[in-house]
Amino acid sequence: MTSSKKKPSRTARGWIIGGSLAVLAVGGYIGAAAVLGGAVPRGTTVHGVPVGGMSHEQALERLSAELEPLAEEPIAVTAGDAEATLDPAASGLGLDLEATIADYTGFTLDPVVLWRHVVGGGELAPVADIDRPKLESAIADAAEKLNREPVEGKLAYDGVTPVVTEPVEGLQVAQSAASGTVAERWFDPAGPIELPTTPTPPEIVGTAFKEAAENLAEPLVAGPITVQAGDLVAEVSPEALAAAAQFETEDGSVTLALDSEKLLASVREANPDLGVDAQDARITLKRGKPAIVPHQTGRQVNPEGLGEKVVAASTTEERTVSVEVVETQPEFTTADAEALGVKEVVVDFSTPYPTYDSVRTKNLVAGSQKLTGVVVKPGETFSLLGVLSPITKENGYFESGVVEDGFSSTAVGGGLSQISTQMFNVGWLAGFDDVEHRPHSRWFDRYPAGREATLWEGQIDMKWRNNTDTAVMIHSWVADGRVHTRLWGTKHWTVTSKTSDHYNLVEPETKYNEADECVPERGGQPGFTVDVTRTRTSAEETLPPDTLRWTYQPWHKVVCGPPPGD
Repeated sequence: MTSSKKKPSRTARGWIIGGSLAVLAVGGYIGAAAVLGGAVPRGTTVHGVPVGGMSHEQALERLSAELEPLAEEPIAVTAGDAEATLDPAASGLGLDLEATIADYTGFTLDPVVLWRHVVGGGELAPVADIDRPKLESAIADAAEKLNREPVEGKLAYDGVTPVVTEPVEGLQVAQSAASGTVAERWFDPAGPIELPTTPTPPEIVGTAFKEAAENLAEPLVAGPITVQAGDLVAEVSPEALAAAAQFETEDGSVTLALDSEKLLASVREANPDLGVDAQDARITLKRGKPAIVPHQTGRQVNPEGLGEKVVAASTTEERTVSVEVVETQPEFTTADAEALGVKEVVVDFSTPYPTYDSVRTKNLVAGSQKLTGVVVKPGETFSLLGVLSPITKENGYFESGVVEDGFSSTAVGGGLSQISTQMFNVGWLAGFDDVEHRPHSRWFDRYPAGREATLWEGQIDMKWRNNTDTAVMIHSWVADGRVHTRLWGTKHWTVTSKTSDHYNLVEPETKYNEADECVPERGGQPGFTVDVTRTRTSAEETLPPDTLRWTYQPWHKVVCGPPPGD
């Protein structure tokens, strides 16, 4: 048996040849892809930065150096005529450079990419890396600066000419759309990015102000308005009407109202008989004794509805308003003044003053004048500083001698401690409650020992409380070498005041005062302690005795300068 090899058919040979060629082509394609994928296609640029022919690492390094600084620059955004800036990092805006060139380097069988490797690349847009929540938050913050509230219109007079200020529409950033706009344009804006907005209209449209000007403002000042109350007449001028006008907005319209106080003042100015103020009763001194000046009843145009009547009359030919006049009563009547019981001398007290110091005497006169006529009502607390302050040259006081820190010195208002002593004593002897006082550090023998008081603005006041059911009026004056103080009122308390002998005597010493404004003193008077006891009895009660105790320093000899041997 013989064997023989059968030759392949023509068809089979074709498949074999075709398959071999296909294998060779695929292999060539894959090989070409492997070779071409090692670099960015030639001619490729990213945002104008050439990276063609570079390896993946080289391209990333080049793009990082060129583009990342640009991605950190502030982004200008606008809405209308307002502008703000966004910080890219804080706004969640960045670049993904790896993704930008990922498809153009490395092995790929994509024929489009391979074709670019053959014919050359082109301009690529950088791939953005956007954190949407951060971007929306940044847009919301920027909107607070960019949003513009509508400006409402206004109607007002320039003299007697109505002037309309047109309203201005506002705008609000459309935040959702704005986020999309910024995400799309942030890295390549052709100038500031204009954010999308929505308009916010004013509450009142401009035509409403124009209508109010024509129908309200112009008629009001077309001429004077006559206000008539019986036989009394007052003409209110257009200028006065314009000054009293107030234009208000409500429910889409503009209304006119008139300021009642200004309108009444204009009526009074035009005819004083239509505006007389009520006058309180007063207690004054007349020929050295209390006298009551009776109260006066006032007369005013009834203000109720006056403004509305004037506005209504401004659109009529007559331009006349009929009103009634009402009487007004004062707060403090003649009966009130009489009930205060200021009718007799309650206390009369005086102390001598050094007549050689004329400046000090001027302060005594100034203080006495401010006190005279002051009325202290039942239950009120009298404050001497409340009446005399401020202790300044502008308020009528002068610089004179005082005692400060145990030494003689000078200050504005020097001598007012004698006024304080006067007021303490009249309060003490009238039986009033001692609220606040402080004696001098050294005793001046022109004052009752233990029954005197100093005064220092901002630190030491002299106060007593009127504990009776009637008032007292103060009368103070300087004459014949003495300071006089008198309380007029109704005597309530029977008062006794007893002063003890001086005890705990302390002999004076020699003191050295290095102050620039030192005043030398001869000294010689010893220090001591003294007690003053007061009793108070009225028709209804007897109060427990109250005692004052005070220790005075010695009146040392003062030598200006340092001690010997220093």
